[in-house]
Amino acid sequence: MAFVYRFWDPVEAEEEASSAQKHRRNEVHPMVICDKDVSVRTGNILSRVSQTRDVIKMSKMHLELKAVRIIHTFSTLDKTISSLERQLAAARAAKADTEEGSPMVTKSGTKDLNESRRVFFVMGIITALRSRKRRNSIRETWMPQGEELKRLEKEKGIIIRFVIGHSSTLGGALDRAINAEEEQHKDFLHLVCSHFQSGPDLEIQNLRRIECFVWQNNIEGYHELSTKTQVYFSAVVAKWDADFYLKVDDDVHVNLGVVSSTLARHRHEPHVYIGCMKSGPVVAQKGIKYREPEYWKFGEGNNYFRHATGQIYAISKDLATYILVNRHILHRYANEDVSLGSWFIGLDVEHIDDRSLCCGTTPPDCEWKAKSGNHCGASFDWSCSGICKSSVRMKEVHQRCGEGDQAIWDTSF
Repeated sequence: MAFVYRFWDPVEAEEEASSAQKHRRNEVHPMVICDKDVSVRTGNILSRVSQTRDVIKMSKMHLELKAVRIIHTFSTLDKTISSLERQLAAARAAKADTEEGSPMVTKSGTKDLNESRRVFFVMGIITALRSRKRRNSIRETWMPQGEELKRLEKEKGIIIRFVIGHSSTLGGALDRAINAEEEQHKDFLHLVCSHFQSGPDLEIQNLRRIECFVWQNNIEGYHELSTKTQVYFSAVVAKWDADFYLKVDDDVHVNLGVVSSTLARHRHEPHVYIGCMKSGPVVAQKGIKYREPEYWKFGEGNNYFRHATGQIYAISKDLATYILVNRHILHRYANEDVSLGSWFIGLDVEHIDDRSLCCGTTPPDCEWKAKSGNHCGASFDWSCSGICKSSVRMKEVHQRCGEGDQAIWDTSF
């Protein structure tokens, strides 16, 4: 057995302990080599990464902007194509009217179709041959006359006309009276039958003559208002390029400034139908003025769908064009406001319920609002479906509820 004796050297032991301690420190906190070149290279790498991120971000933003522009371009092209299609359809329909002898529109000193200048709105005041007192009550109150009427068209793009047909005896006493009235005021829009297309098919010619004859003889009756309304919108959209087309009864008071401001708020909406929206039971009882012979079509409960009351309403150009193009297949109910509402069912139409267009006059609803500075757009009596005894009371209502003659000129839109 051999024994090896080794003496413990304190210095060596201390070095070994120090080495082990350093090793443990390096494991916990690795030594960082502070090399200047390495730091610069690391900084360059980080800078390039940051720049690359910025480039990617900018490229993404550029692509998104480009995509938005492409979408906007396609949307603009789509709207342009749709507009051209509507104009083409309207032009074809107008041409067909001229060739086939359908009811058309004429007015002294103007072209029959497609007057070029864009206007704000066309307001047609539906009137009857024998309603001169009503017309005069409007002329003496809220409707500008003479040079002021021309100025309204030129400066504001607002066209106002009394809409009228012809008597059963063309050229008779009533027609001569209307012609004299037109010569004096020059504010009529005549709905008349154009010439008949000549051709070998006498049966078709006779049918067209009968259609036109029936229209002329019945258009002024209450139950022909649906026909007259349809013909009116078809005629004015073919004649004037406007943002809106309005129908107003001749026993309604209108504040043009308020109506203009109302329409201006919806000027860039393509499919709008503006008025006092209503509903209610369908009248089925015989002998009642508003009876609907086709009441059964409205189903159980017999309630009308929501539609604008007939005293005043407005539709945008696209909707008026739709009526013109499809007028031969649009069904007409007994009441014209119901008929108009039915034509828009199933279409992408925005119904605007504006209660300022149906203020009352008794009690003086419109007067209270006028005193508070919140004038009504239109006023009438629900009990009379218009202003009761309007030819007598229109001036009184105008004094109490009118916005002032200067309002339309001070209104910007």
